[in-house]
Amino acid sequence: MTQNGNLKRRVRARAAKTGESYTAALKHIRQTSPDHPEPEPKSVRLAVAQTTFYNDPRDISRLRASGLEMRRLMREAHKAGARLLHFPEGATCSPNKRIMSVSGPKEIGPSDWDRFEWAALREELDATRKLARELELWTIFGSVHQLTQPHRPHNSLYVFSDRGELVTRYDERMLSNTKISFMYSPGKIPVTFEVDGVRFGCALGMESHFPEIFIEYEQLDVDCVLFSTTGESSTAGPAFAVEALGHAASNRYWVSFSAHAPQSLTAPSGIAAPDGQWAVRCSADGTPAITVADIKTDPEHPARPWRRTARSDLYSHHQVNSDPRSDGRNVF
Repeated sequence: MTQNGNLKRRVRARAAKTGESYTAALKHIRQTSPDHPEPEPKSVRLAVAQTTFYNDPRDISRLRASGLEMRRLMREAHKAGARLLHFPEGATCSPNKRIMSVSGPKEIGPSDWDRFEWAALREELDATRKLARELELWTIFGSVHQLTQPHRPHNSLYVFSDRGELVTRYDERMLSNTKISFMYSPGKIPVTFEVDGVRFGCALGMESHFPEIFIEYEQLDVDCVLFSTTGESSTAGPAFAVEALGHAASNRYWVSFSAHAPQSLTAPSGIAAPDGQWAVRCSADGTPAITVADIKTDPEHPARPWRRTARSDLYSHHQVNSDPRSDGRNVF
């Protein structure tokens, strides 16, 4: 902390002396000081997908269809030069709460996970893993993760590396009322991983409603958050999409927003840039698709370190101890 404070003082002193901007002065000092080498910008090509919505895990044919579609989009992403491909929540299958309910479909009750065709899912996961290795494509997708009885499964994001290895798994933490009451076990921790020096974090389901999830990833130095959600209809999509833009802008990092194709009529999948604007978006016609953008880091941009400073105890030292209700002046 002291070393960082000394660096800031040197930068401000040079900026005051030369008339340079803070960013220009920082760049000069890092170039001329072996103790503070200039950080290198990083870049990686990311593809984001929107897929067909499948919600019946009892239907083996639909589990097969979702796997085939995912692998078709993986090949498209590979042809587009992507290093990683980001899929929606429940890309393999997003089980319907009424289909799974022991008292359904009229009533929503505890899910009967014996109805899930787990063997077929494992076969599709293995085929996807093998193709990720063949294409040398990092592949991140939503799937239900089975746990031993009597524990409910997790709602998860699997991260397959370009070697076809499962390097990590993110389990949704902030579950909806139905999910926590009847369907899933919640996760416990944030998850990050790196591809070509670019650091990614994972979020899932309805977690875009919780800014603390995204602030936490900023504190973990991620460059991009991969947010996967569902999308059976187009009604909820706009709110999630707007939140993705807001998180990107307020935390000054990239956010990849992936949902199912039916939602694309109002909120297609896309990649939000750190300025809070869409860099790219999938087609808004309800069809499965991918789109691609180059995720680039900007270590010299001052906004992110300043916001960290602003979120610290910066302002308390400058606040005036006065009560506006007892101030005798009438200033409007």
